[in-house]
Amino acid sequence: MSLFNRREFLERTAILSAAAASLGSGAALAETKPVAARAQTDKLRVAVVGVRGRGMSHVGGFLGKNNCEITTVCDCDEAVIGNAMKAIEGKQGKAPNYVKDIRKVVEDKEIDVVSIATPNHWHALMAVWAMENGKDVYCEKPATHNVHEGAIMVAAARKYKRICQVGTQSRSNPGMQQAIEYVRSGKIGKADLAISLCFKPRGSIGKVEKPTAPPASMDYDLWSGPAPLLAVNRAKLHYDWHWIWAYGNGDLGNQGVHEMDKARWGLGKNTMPNTVFSVGGRFGYVDDGETANTQLSVFDYGAEKMVSEVRGLTTDAYKTVKVGNIWVGPEGYVACPNYSGGVAYDKDGKEVAKFSGGGDQHHFDNFVKAVRSRKVEDLNCDVAEGHLSAALCHLANISYRLGTDQTIGKVAAVSDHKAVNEFAARMLEHLKANKIDTEKTVGKFGPVLTMDPKTEQFVGTDKALLEKANAMLFREYRKGFELRD
Repeated sequence: MSLFNRREFLERTAILSAAAASLGSGAALAETKPVAARAQTDKLRVAVVGVRGRGMSHVGGFLGKNNCEITTVCDCDEAVIGNAMKAIEGKQGKAPNYVKDIRKVVEDKEIDVVSIATPNHWHALMAVWAMENGKDVYCEKPATHNVHEGAIMVAAARKYKRICQVGTQSRSNPGMQQAIEYVRSGKIGKADLAISLCFKPRGSIGKVEKPTAPPASMDYDLWSGPAPLLAVNRAKLHYDWHWIWAYGNGDLGNQGVHEMDKARWGLGKNTMPNTVFSVGGRFGYVDDGETANTQLSVFDYGAEKMVSEVRGLTTDAYKTVKVGNIWVGPEGYVACPNYSGGVAYDKDGKEVAKFSGGGDQHHFDNFVKAVRSRKVEDLNCDVAEGHLSAALCHLANISYRLGTDQTIGKVAAVSDHKAVNEFAARMLEHLKANKIDTEKTVGKFGPVLTMDPKTEQFVGTDKALLEKANAMLFREYRKGFELRD
């Protein structure tokens, strides 16, 4: 738990436990017997779930490392497993088991660790099933597809005494740890603004005239899992699910969650925000994507603010950063344009310190260390942290999705913080540079939603709005794929 002491960790856990209890899952917090520490000489048997894309990084993170053996590859699409099977057999001398159904994986008593790199809508359910069956879990970001899933994951990890790490790997990179320590040390004064940027080009995914067929090699019912069994209304089933609400969370949940996690980490915020507001749209093309490709979100923590901006169209960097973070204080700022470090500047813009070093392997190593020690506080991104950071993305998307349609040029003041308001003006300039007529193009203006950080519920006086917003904190699960409180 780098940069956080034991008291802070316990406070975070208490808050998440209270939130889980508010869902009716208080019984899930009952104590179970402690799990014994494991020696370095004990082999850890790993199953990697989802190996088409990011899952290959999971294969690399465990394969031949830290006395781990990848015994199982699980994917519902048999056509995508070739690279993983070949890499594992080449390193370990024999091919791993291939299992199509995650339910068989979690029931296998010969597996110690389940590493999850599936689409977002499966993360929480797989993680909870694995922990219920005595497995430790490494879960790709975002930890969840909706807010309440996170409280349930935390409750499961605590009840079953499991180690659950979320894959926001910057938390384990020495350079990023140094940058965060610099921010929190007061060397730029008391940081009151954290900026999260995801300026990442995202072109049109195309538009189909009729549903497309899932690959013959895939069990599409299993791929859909807890989500509704929908027709495939996009040209590419794989990856483009990120831009479909039933499965993904847009670029906030794809790339933005990394930056949200670091922004919150730097400010030392370990609860939900007081309020959230989001505005934006899908501009520049008409396609089958549903999520925003341009989105400005503001999170109010009282004296401190967080602002997140997503730009999927061509853009320049802001203070050297395209995908990364900036923390601002009265005596300067720290800009981190990658996962592993950055630069500190004084209030005159003069460079005063540099931070660098790290890679994905640090995060896998940290997870295995905690699996062996059985100490949750050894984790750099325990599931309680992953839940809060993913929740920021979900809260912003809820505000956005409940928004009213207005011409995007009407964006003006979005906060009582001067610097935050400047982002709204820059967003309009960015759209104009991409030939978007901001006086005619319609975007979504979300309501300002107020949170109760203890219950992780929206509160306020507008009952109709609250009913809609709180309903979006969870989802309906398809029969056979239910996530129970």
